[in-house]
Order: sequence, then structure tokens, then C-alpha cells
Amino acid sequence: MNNPPVVPRQGLILTVVNAGVSDPSSTRLLADRIAQKSIDALRDIGIAATVRSIDLGPIGVEIARSIVSGLLDPKVRDAIAQLAESDAIIAAAPVYKAGISGLFKSFADLIDNDLLIAKPVVLAATGGSARHSMVVDEHLRPLFAFLRAIPMPTSLYAAPEDWGSTDLGKRIARAAGELAAVLRSGVGRDIADGNWAGYQHAFGGNATRAERSIEDVDFDTDLMRLATGRTARPQAGDRADVR
Repeated sequence: MNNPPVVPRQGLILTVVNAGVSDPSSTRLLADRIAQKSIDALRDIGIAATVRSIDLGPIGVEIARSIVSGLLDPKVRDAIAQLAESDAIIAAAPVYKAGISGLFKSFADLIDNDLLIAKPVVLAATGGSARHSMVVDEHLRPLFAFLRAIPMPTSLYAAPEDWGSTDLGKRIARAAGELAAVLRSGVGRDIADGNWAGYQHAFGGNATRAERSIEDVDFDTDLMRLATGRTARPQAGDRADVR
């Protein structure tokens, strides 16, 4: 299968990944506030953006089925495709039993390791007590670091008492400003473009630039040269490339 064609689009795409399951959902409310503030911050610096949402609750059964079978359900595949097209992500999860929800983690387990390389991410969580406030940095931040995304410095957590506080609004504005600054700089795109060949990728994966056919494979890397009976490329100072 060939790589999908690149479709021109106007403006940036911010994708909200919401693992809240209640109705109304405080997690979705927090994510929506972050998204709106991010849109405002981008507009202030002359950048147009739109928001897409991935609500994990309605596809929870499909996520579980995909985990067990090892094959992506079409609804899950569509959600992951949305992530691949995104310029930035707002990840919001509820906290249960001192950790992020299993629904959110199960969805993350289905994402290719190279899908989110250098994508900016705002990390957010909600919970019933301020005692869980470190879950964002202890659980979500390492998860997205493993996925090689770029988490924003300001993480966001909202307990019930925070909703009436002006401090929450200030933290949201700060995180949105950080996201806007990173997107304006283009550093994420530059990192991904400059270092893509240096990362390990899954063949046939759902990352936008994943190798999907034999024509996509670079047989001139050191590993592929060794696998095909040749030697690694000579380094500076080596006499010759012995084939």
C-alpha cells in the first residue's frame, strides 16, 4: 500500500483526546477550555487553527476489542488517523485510583511509537481530590515522552475546588501560550523532519510517514546493509567500503 496523498489544508489542527465518560464530563470541560484558549492564543499571533475532538468513551468497547485481538477496529483506526493529521494535541484524562484512566492508557497502547514524534501536547487531568494533582506529571508526561512528543512545560489538573478559582484560568492561559509559541516556531516540525531517519519505526504502522511497501524501505542504512550481507558504511578515516 502506498503512502496516502498529502491533502492541502488551511490552518493548524488541534486535536482533543478526551477520556472522560460522565455526562457532563469535567474532563471534557477542561479540555474544551484549553482548546478555546489555545485557539485564542494562536489567533493573537496571526495563526488560524481548528479543533477536532476524539471522545474515547463512545469507542471504549472498540478500544478493548483492538487490545485483545491485536487488530485495530475501524473506529479506533479513524481516531488514530486523526491524531496523525494533527499539528498539536490536548490530552485530557480523569484520574482513578491515583492513576490516569485505563481507557486513556488502553488507547495510548494502540498508538504507534512514532505517530506523535515531536508533536506538541498539552497535558491535563481531572480528579476528585487535590491529592492526585501530580498524576499529570507522574503518568501522562512519561507516557508522551516515551512516544517522543513534546509536552508543554505547564501541566493542568483540576479538582472540584479549582473550578471556581482564577488560578485555573491563569494556568490554562499559560499552557495555551506555550503551545502557541511552539507551533509558531515550527520547532516540532523541524525536529521530526530532521531526525525522522534516526528513529526506529514500525513497518506498515499508522504514522504518516511509515514505510508501507518494499519500495519505501531504505536498504542503505547500516542495519540493512549488514542484514543483506554487506558492511556498514565507512566512517571518516576508514580506508574503503568493503562489499
